Parts: sequence; structure tokens; C-alpha cells
Amino acid sequence: MARWPNAAIADTGAAMVQAIRSTRGSFSRLAQRLRGKPDVALQMSAAFAAFMPPQMDLPSSATAAPSALHPTSESASRPVAEGDAPTQRYRAIWLSDIHLGTPGCQATYLLDFLKHNDSDVLYLVGDIIDGWQLRRGWYWPQSHNDVVQKLLRKARKGTEVIYVPGNHDEAARQFDGMAFGDITVREDTVHVTATGKRLWVVHGDLFDGVVQHAKWLAHLGDSLYTMILALNRHFNRIRARLGFDYWSLSQYLKHQVKNAVSYINSFEHAMVDEARRRGCDGVVCGHIHKAEIREVDGQLYCNDGDWVESLSALVETMEGELKIVYWTTLIDPPEPVSRRRRRSATVAA
Repeated sequence: MARWPNAAIADTGAAMVQAIRSTRGSFSRLAQRLRGKPDVALQMSAAFAAFMPPQMDLPSSATAAPSALHPTSESASRPVAEGDAPTQRYRAIWLSDIHLGTPGCQATYLLDFLKHNDSDVLYLVGDIIDGWQLRRGWYWPQSHNDVVQKLLRKARKGTEVIYVPGNHDEAARQFDGMAFGDITVREDTVHVTATGKRLWVVHGDLFDGVVQHAKWLAHLGDSLYTMILALNRHFNRIRARLGFDYWSLSQYLKHQVKNAVSYINSFEHAMVDEARRRGCDGVVCGHIHKAEIREVDGQLYCNDGDWVESLSALVETMEGELKIVYWTTLIDPPEPVSRRRRRSATVAA
């Protein structure tokens, strides 16, 4: 497997940011104990099996258009309409850092986004399933399984779905070039926009010095980040009760740190340098949980964000315009649990 240079990233700022950026573990185990669930350490293959057809077993273990150079960020928040809202069609959608298998995953918002947005090509740009968390303890609610099934259903209905693994789901990299359930796994790939712009698509963890050279620190940071996300969830429950949209407290805190800004700038320069070396006009990545579209050193840098903090996706319109879409308001909110229980009881009676 190829390893790319990352000298610009391996510094103390990177260590600190990755420690904040990567997390998810001890809170889940504590919650499992409080619920009386056994602490069963299931293997990553069980999670990846959700992407496989039933009969398959897993092995063991050009010039940019003006709109592209000056893209817009678009909030997808809008009032709930009566009946089903219309589906928005795009040429391509990029999603990353979903982190299925963790309490911080915003599966309900992602399902709502997938329901109301279609595309010719859908790129899953790494950290879709969080293998780090699943190795610590099993966490897989029904909503996470619904996300997997929704992705498989889109693939069956004609959407080209390309899965580019990241560091949290690196186990899938061994299946580079294979297709599972109409989803193709690629370590990296190139997307050509409607305007002829070549964009290198990769998760980005191979340019993170902490992940590559101090993995123990990345795992330690994973636990710290879990605590921040737990606080973020409670904070947004209060906001929701007060009628406010989702807002990421964890992302706000992270980007107030001066070293975090320095790390992100170094990451962006390293990514576009490699894209240029590969003969591309820009890069699309994830990994650092900060949605962005901007020009860096004459190259187009696009980061699609994440689905634990920013609830964002990168999209290409049919005209070739690139946008960041934030999905912070549900079009079809789920019914409250109490209402579902009352309805079920009525049907049973």
C-alpha cells in the first residue's frame, strides 16, 4: 500500500490537534455497563459484513470554472413541507467521517440527507465505519444499520458508489478494486467535474504525522475526543428543546486553538502538493472534520467535513459548481419514542 510524504504535518501542533480530533471510546463502554450490556469485543469484519452481499464471506484478517474557484457554502436548513419534500439531484456527492459504530455519529441527520439528495456518483471518503471504536466495544443501533442499507439501496438503484477507506476503517483497504453489494472499494480515485477539472479523492490520513508515526497518541486523542462529543450531544439536545438548529460546540472549541489552525493549514498544503504531483487540479478529502472549499497554492482544496460535528457534505451540481451543504435541520424528523410506543400498543390491542 502506497505511503505519501507528510513531513509538513509531523509537528507538535499536529499531535495536539489529532489528540483532540480523533476520539470515541471510554464513554461507550461506560454506557454499555450502565445499560447492563456485555462488553463484547467484536471484530471489524462484522461491521464490514453489512456492506457484503449475503453469499459473500469476508476474508480473514483541467481548468477550473469560475464557480469552482469561488464556490458557495449552502445551508440545507429549511422548513418542513407538507408531504414528501422534493429530492435534490447532484452530479456527485462526497461524504466522509460518518463514524458509524460510535455514539457521536449523527445517523438520523445523515439518513434525512440521503433521503432528500441523490447523485450520479456518491463518494464515501473514509471513516465511514469506526473500527477503532468497535474494537473497544460494540455499539451499533438500528439507525446505523439503516444508513448502511440506504447506501446499498442507492447503489442498487443506479448510483455509482465508491468507498475510499480512511484510518478508522483501514481494514477495508485490503479490498482495493473489489466491489461489494454494488459498492466499489478504492484506496484513492480521481473525479472529473463537468468543467473538466480533475480532483484527486482520498481520505487524507496518510498525510497526518500522528496517525502514521505515533498511533498510540492518536488512540489516546480518540478517547479525549469522545468526551468532547458527549458534551456536544447534551448541548445540542438542550438547543433542540429550545427550538434552535444543530450547532457544533466541539468544532467551535477545536478551532479556537491556535495550533489547530496551524495544523489545518499544513494539512491543506500537503494535500494540494500531492494532488499537483499526481497531475490533478485539486483534491477532495476528509479526515480533519473541517468542511472547506478554497484555492491553496493554485490548487483547489475541498474538504467535505464530517457527520459527527459539522453535518456537512460536498456536492457538485449538474453545471459543475462545487458547494458545501450543511444538513442541520431535519426535513422528516423521527417520531418521538413515546408516540411510537403508544401507537404500537394501540395496534397490538
